[in-house]
Amino acid sequence: MTVTIVETRLQARAITGGVDTHADMHVAAALDPIGGLLGVAEFPATPAGYAQLLGWLGGFGTVCLVGVEGTGSYGAGLARHIAAAGVRVVEVDRSDRQDRRRAGKSDPLDAVSAARAALSGRARGAPKGRDGQVEAIRALMVAKRSARSVRTQTINQARALIVTGPDELRARFARHTPADLVAELASLRPRPGSMIRYHTLLALRELGRRPVPR
Repeated sequence: MTVTIVETRLQARAITGGVDTHADMHVAAALDPIGGLLGVAEFPATPAGYAQLLGWLGGFGTVCLVGVEGTGSYGAGLARHIAAAGVRVVEVDRSDRQDRRRAGKSDPLDAVSAARAALSGRARGAPKGRDGQVEAIRALMVAKRSARSVRTQTINQARALIVTGPDELRARFARHTPADLVAELASLRPRPGSMIRYHTLLALRELGRRPVPR
């Protein structure tokens, strides 16, 4: 009878969690309704680890709120997992870097700090979901920016070769737009002759044929 009452009380106790997230491991802390520390534990940053972390928090009572650091980066997967389980997740700002260096980096302390920020209401921001249409567009934009960077680098390399190459090449390609330059370089057919001219044209052709978007 006594055991049943204790179990019922435990199940009814509202638990607040806090998580300090990293690439490979997450450190979690559990607080009772008045801010008492119930425990700190470490879990792998994997789907199985997310389930273990949530199960561990649930062992102290009913998990009502979890503050997670880095929901837009290392904590994205964990935040999605917790939210899918019906538990409210809030974004916790990472502690001031200078303060952390002065005090010495401590993942358990950061996890406890995240939990206290959530419990006190200081952390109330919605997690960066990293899902839905916004995330899909973000992924495409990352690829687009990367491709644009590669294209710019390729054109700059080609122009540098042209500037330092034989005079006839500078005169030939001086006024080309980037798109025209890439197209003409890709169509080059170098023929043996002057060693410098021949090898410069070979290099320019390879740059022009590099698979980057126009």
